[in-house]
Amino acid sequence: MDPIIKLEKVAQYNQLKDIETQHPLISVFDNSNSKALPNHTRIHFSFYAIFLKAGNCGELKYGRNNYDYDDGTMVFVAPGQVLEVNNTDNYKSTGLTLLFHPDLIRGTSLAKNISQYSFFSYDSHEALHLSLKEQQIIKDLFSKLEYELSQSIDKHSKNIISNNIELLLNYCVRFYDRQFITRENINTDILSKFENLLNAYFQSENAQDSGLPSVGYFADRLHLSANYFGDLIKKETGKSAQEHIQLKLITLAKERIFDTDKSISQIAFELGFKYPQHFNRMFKKNTGYTPIEYRSLN
Repeated sequence: MDPIIKLEKVAQYNQLKDIETQHPLISVFDNSNSKALPNHTRIHFSFYAIFLKAGNCGELKYGRNNYDYDDGTMVFVAPGQVLEVNNTDNYKSTGLTLLFHPDLIRGTSLAKNISQYSFFSYDSHEALHLSLKEQQIIKDLFSKLEYELSQSIDKHSKNIISNNIELLLNYCVRFYDRQFITRENINTDILSKFENLLNAYFQSENAQDSGLPSVGYFADRLHLSANYFGDLIKKETGKSAQEHIQLKLITLAKERIFDTDKSISQIAFELGFKYPQHFNRMFKKNTGYTPIEYRSLN
């Protein structure tokens, strides 16, 4: 097992890269002026890290997958995540890096909204691939952050820095939306596989044995992170993955309720509900009727 380097402070990462620390809570730098990270190591982050890769940047791994990062790829790492470094022999650092500690944004609008940027929990093979124009926008924002860090700190610094990071992240949301659209064929294939997995789950005895399926269950079988899978389904269909699961449950429940040889409790159990009252509550919320009322209506 590769050793783990635990980084609590931004300055510790800067030290690994031989970069001067201008601010204890944030760092912005060009990797071409830095050392390569120690090879065959795993790095545990206690702060946010955003990488804009340029050229062939070796192999990184986080989550469950490897990815050979190409020119114009963005990677996002959140506190608590582990990044594994496996560089080639001739590897040279390139691209841009932004690091910022949660303490930097405490009390700002970004702190309130940071959890909404779900791409911080995407797997490595779900990285953001930028066009040349998109790369230039991101590089300009990095430059603005670099400029602000070169100035004397005053009462405006925190808001200006956090606002620029938030703007950068909002552009990344836009670019991810574009990426979802341009990968329509791949996304359609994932939707089809999701529907097949959903059908197979309830056609088998999985529901009785394991209970109601989670979004994570299907994401895992499609080799995607739960966040990326959820975002893809939402953008493609307008409904969340959880809503798709619930719609499938309601459709199956309506069909099975017609089988009067089975009690409502038995149907609830077959669909994966541990307690019949939970099934009754969900069914009424979605149909306006209890299962018993629905059965009598038909």
